[in-house]
Amino acid sequence: MASRSLASVSRSASRLLQSNVQKCALPAASIRLSSSNVESKKGLHTGVATQQAAAATKVSAKATAANASGRIVAVIGAVVDVQFDENLPPILNGLEVVGRSPRLILEVSQHLGDNVVRCIAMDGTEGLVRGQPVADTGDPIKIPVGPETLGRIMNVIGEPIDERGPIASKNFAAIHAEAPEFVEMSVEQEILVTGIKVVDLLAPYAKGGKIGLFGGAGVGKTVLIMELIN
Repeated sequence: MASRSLASVSRSASRLLQSNVQKCALPAASIRLSSSNVESKKGLHTGVATQQAAAATKVSAKATAANASGRIVAVIGAVVDVQFDENLPPILNGLEVVGRSPRLILEVSQHLGDNVVRCIAMDGTEGLVRGQPVADTGDPIKIPVGPETLGRIMNVIGEPIDERGPIASKNFAAIHAEAPEFVEMSVEQEILVTGIKVVDLLAPYAKGGKIGLFGGAGVGKTVLIMELIN
């Protein structure tokens, strides 16, 4: 009888001990879970803050590069050498000569060392002098693109030269770009109808291709081009 009562007391004590252990384990698990959540949230916030800081650094670096200024040190025909004190512009960036009318854009072609870049002028260089200030635009030369440019004539820097007013386009593209993939190109053969019967019959133009007009002076090249434009 005494042994049975002793065994029952032992079992009761064992169950009580197990229940106490489980109760103690639950708060510890919840503490570990909450601490892991806090650490994960802290890591997430830290990652977001790091990305934002990196983006801000890139933006500020680009703004600083765009605000870089230099001065002309040599002019040889259409080749212009420009020296910068800091923030040397990358190759193919556009530079603008400050205080010149009409506007003159230079394209960076080569780095010569000693913070000097060799540029190609997009227009005449008459009147340029050494020491004249030059500002970096921060981007390659861009021209307007889109439906607004259809039938318009523009120069290499995107300015209209057809005396029909400015081009009201919101989209711009760099003049230097990689060639499209072959799968993106149209291979359909279609004739570009010009409305000029002698051209459409004897020497039709392929749509999407390049057209070259060669001839002597006064044979009508400009007249034909104007007819194609209009």
